[in-house]
Amino acid sequence: MSTREEIEIGGFASIVSTSGPAEGAPTWVPAAFPDPGGGVWTFAEPNAVVIVQEGRLRVAAAPYTRKHDSLQILDNAKHMYFSTRSFEAPEGGSLRVDWEMAARAVDAVEGDLYDAFVSFHLLDLGSGTAVDIFASNEVVATVYARLPFPGAPVPEPPAGPRYFSLFDEVRERTSPGQLHRYAIVYDRAHARLSFEMDGDEIGRYDDVLSIGPCLLALGLMTEKDIEPGEGSTSCHGQGAVGTWGSIRVTLESN
Repeated sequence: MSTREEIEIGGFASIVSTSGPAEGAPTWVPAAFPDPGGGVWTFAEPNAVVIVQEGRLRVAAAPYTRKHDSLQILDNAKHMYFSTRSFEAPEGGSLRVDWEMAARAVDAVEGDLYDAFVSFHLLDLGSGTAVDIFASNEVVATVYARLPFPGAPVPEPPAGPRYFSLFDEVRERTSPGQLHRYAIVYDRAHARLSFEMDGDEIGRYDDVLSIGPCLLALGLMTEKDIEPGEGSTSCHGQGAVGTWGSIRVTLESN
């Protein structure tokens, strides 16, 4: 017997308040990882402006200032939130996450998505798997990756590389600040990932590795290589404005 469960994910007010309208346990928390140099590295721009309005979260961080000179993962994300709940595709079933998102890069290199972008992620921290959609002024990218998350166990795959990232860019489908509806679908039964934008499939990967419980993550990011002897190159006065809303998780078993 098949079952279907739909879960609406809101609670954005908990990001800015732990009392008043934001009652009970928070839905979102500032994202953080252990810093190999000691302590905890939190993805939080000190001058970020956070607005919760009409069921949507809007965050502006311009210019970016946070950077890490030795660990790429800690340098990439500038401002990010993790969900406090994780979600997993049922055995023989599927996990679908769909949401609204708008992106605007500010004073970024024209045409360079990875200079400043807005992101949505499914993160299986236990295996280091990341499934993402990135968006900037004119470019959207789908991402499927296995990454060395700080504190995560080192994967031992039966074949292929231990770590990898696959990016596929989609151009001429968006403009600065334009709102779109995106979706990521993990079909566990068929080991398939698919990505949607406004109802159209924009990417697919077959024979994907097993994905376990996933946190949701919302971010303002860059993807610029740390240069040997120079450190981070990811901040040059640019920034981004991101909007997220109408997040829905659908769990379906067959």
